[in-house]
Amino acid sequence: MKTKDEYIESLASELKEWSAQIDLLAAKAENAAANVKLKYLEELDALRAKQHAAAEKMKELQDDSSDAWETVKETADRVWDDLRTGLANAVSKLK
Repeated sequence: MKTKDEYIESLASELKEWSAQIDLLAAKAENAAANVKLKYLEELDALRAKQHAAAEKMKELQDDSSDAWETVKETADRVWDDLRTGLANAVSKLK
């Protein structure tokens, strides 16, 4: 089982990679036709909201010094799964 610091480091690495993927999708959206661009922008807004929630959860994990971090970790896992799924769906839709 990962320590708290290892877990947070893993989340930070994933979040950084996903942020880069979201930025690539945003660049692709800018070059899309107007009717497709709206679809892209809606998907990107949803992804950025999930990205923000993930970053907030990571901060909560970093700030939690109690032994109850396992509970916070479970919530973080759900937020990460949501972002992971949302990004995969967006990538497949926007290809």
